[in-house]
Amino acid sequence: MIRVLKQGATEAEKKEADRQVRQSVEAILEDIAERGDTAVRELSVKFDKWDPPSFRLRPDEIESLMNGLPSQVIEDIKFAQAQIRRFAEAQKGALRDIEIETLPGIRLGHKNIPVSSVGCYVPGGRYPMVASAHMSVLTAKVAGVPRVAACTPPLNGIPPAATVAAMSLAGADEIYLLGGIQAVAAMGLGTQTIGQVDMLVGPGNAFVAEAKRQLFGRVGIDLLAGPTETLIIADDTADAEMCATDLLGQAEHGPTSPAILLTTSAKIAGEIQAEIDRQLGVLATAEIAGAAWRDHGQVILCDTDEELLSEADRIASEHVQVLTRDPRWFLDRMTNYGALFLGKETNVAYGDKVIGTNHTLPTKRAARYTGGLWVGKFLKTVTYQQVTPEATAMIGEYCSRLCAIENFAGHKEQADLRVRRYGGKNTI
Repeated sequence: MIRVLKQGATEAEKKEADRQVRQSVEAILEDIAERGDTAVRELSVKFDKWDPPSFRLRPDEIESLMNGLPSQVIEDIKFAQAQIRRFAEAQKGALRDIEIETLPGIRLGHKNIPVSSVGCYVPGGRYPMVASAHMSVLTAKVAGVPRVAACTPPLNGIPPAATVAAMSLAGADEIYLLGGIQAVAAMGLGTQTIGQVDMLVGPGNAFVAEAKRQLFGRVGIDLLAGPTETLIIADDTADAEMCATDLLGQAEHGPTSPAILLTTSAKIAGEIQAEIDRQLGVLATAEIAGAAWRDHGQVILCDTDEELLSEADRIASEHVQVLTRDPRWFLDRMTNYGALFLGKETNVAYGDKVIGTNHTLPTKRAARYTGGLWVGKFLKTVTYQQVTPEATAMIGEYCSRLCAIENFAGHKEQADLRVRRYGGKNTI
């Protein structure tokens, strides 16, 4: 039996919060579409108190910021990017162009073509999300995207040097100090000084995710990556300390970040609140993580691994940590998740920062139908066809009859023309 011991926000509360975000974003996008740079600048001043002569950083400004960083920071960024590049290149290597002859004289194929331009949003504000530069900018460049624009907000009125360094080292062609809805809208719609991109990628808060959702269609998007979610699957081989650490380690992303403990251990379920309270007493980000746990945390107790599996697939969380005696049992059976972290030796922080897989992942149960950002998201798989005269006469007859079934006279004539022209005596 599945028992919910601690309930997070209700569906009604979530819907109301979504409605308010949706209305706010819609108004801002309309304003930016109408007034361009003027609206972007006003929003930057309002939300970030940031009003520079130009939002785009010059090469000498980027170099100056990078030179001001400790060498260890640069080396650590390079190490992380090497891991992410290695995995992205392996993923790209798994994709290939194809061309086959399906029938004599009929050749069909597909090509993987990079998107022409991409706008990468790298979150900042409360936390300068250095790693998001690797995940978006670097992965786009591995895919072969010619133009990559990247935006990140200032941090208390100061350029986040480490984030800028990561963007530059990852290969960004344009770097802007601009945050929030105004950054996403500027790239997605284009302004007088920021060229429109073909695709928007990157995580962000609920407002950034909603802006991407509303812009989808005018531009492509990677996925709807909103506030961070984490799910811990634990059996009696786990312990409350590790579960609490890993829950709070993701809850600190923001006060609306869901953190869920799914367990077959009544002992852990009974101990988790006290352990979370203990850790919140010493955690530097306790105010944020505590609010997320209080309002969006859940504890769900199950009787069997099969119940854990079905409940985990129903939740379809962005991050899923499996702290069980046989974590690969879940790897073999789970279908709905953004990323799995198998065993007590790994954790979401590794995936977020350095291990090599991409940390931009589906939220709000989107894992039911999509995976996370990867090199393939930046590639368009497009098809082509080529037919010989002999083959067109043959397949044209089939096409003509099939068009007639559907009453498509113009389609039928396209086929009939080829049969008449190339079919010789075999005409319709």
